Amino acid sequence: MKTNMQQTPKELGYYFPAEFAPHKATWLSWPHKEASWPGKLDSIYPNYSRFVYYLALSEMVCINVANAAMQQSATEHLEKAGVDMNKVQFFLHPTNDAWCRDHGPAFLINPTAEQKKVIVDWGYNAWGGKYPPFDLDDVIPTSIANAYNIPVFHPGIVMEGGSVEFNGKGTVLTSTCCLLNPNRNPHLNQQQIEEYLYNYYGQEQVLWVPEGIVGDDTDGHIDDTIRFVNEDTVLTVVEDKKEDENYELLQQNLVALNSMRLLNGKQLNIIELPMPDAVEYDGQRLPASYANFYISNKHVIVPTYRCNKDDKALEIIAGCFPGRETVGIDSTDIIWGLGSFHCLSQQEPLV
Repeated sequence: MKTNMQQTPKELGYYFPAEFAPHKATWLSWPHKEASWPGKLDSIYPNYSRFVYYLALSEMVCINVANAAMQQSATEHLEKAGVDMNKVQFFLHPTNDAWCRDHGPAFLINPTAEQKKVIVDWGYNAWGGKYPPFDLDDVIPTSIANAYNIPVFHPGIVMEGGSVEFNGKGTVLTSTCCLLNPNRNPHLNQQQIEEYLYNYYGQEQVLWVPEGIVGDDTDGHIDDTIRFVNEDTVLTVVEDKKEDENYELLQQNLVALNSMRLLNGKQLNIIELPMPDAVEYDGQRLPASYANFYISNKHVIVPTYRCNKDDKALEIIAGCFPGRETVGIDSTDIIWGLGSFHCLSQQEPLV
């Protein structure tokens, strides 16, 4: 459904809600790309399906699949995991890969408008052209808007969902290492990118941290480092071993967070979350992080890594979400694909 492109979503009163606001659904793209999980694709399905199991306990789960055969295979995996299939809806939308946080739709809402929900379809280039082809992923938001028959906006620049984090009160948090990387929008400076964030996410303030974690092929997505748990509190990962290559990077982020002020003038409440021990594949450090959790209506689903810090991380995260059950799911195989549960999912807000 086409929009009147003369006005931006912000001008029309739309905004991107916080992830901890109520959901109508979670969107996923069924994993199928062997190259993303070399030699391990089959091994990820049990824990991926367990993720879907918990999602379906409190909201619909919408899954993009390429064809009927993929839908049948997905159904078999999900049924084996005990998923309530009445809460799962498949859409015949072929994808190149599974990372729906980045190629999926950005749903904005305006509860007072006649048209309460719209989609923003940002450009997508597989994190700076690293993994072609990405043509199927790039059109997913518009395919979903067409399926729903709702308006879709095309800002015309590259932006990934994992690079931005929202508090639901007008603030978006992001990283300079990702959004200012010349492999995304080399024609735009920081101020120009902020204007896009204001106008197409309906925000009032952009807060910037400098760094991502080692092994993150997205050039430093915020969803591996810092997450809002309410409108003025963030969880931020820290590395306690000074010899670790993430130590100094995450200290730089911590310094930046401590200097920030929200729109109301308040400092952020900052809660530190440990990093897991390094997870490696074929000599390469993987972007294992407890910050890549996903907030559903009734659960917080946290990646774990068979590490002695798993329980401590779950305890800290649970303390931030007293109204939800915190669940750890082993992500040791899933992280071989260089992402985890947050990277795999995109929320659709309830309005």
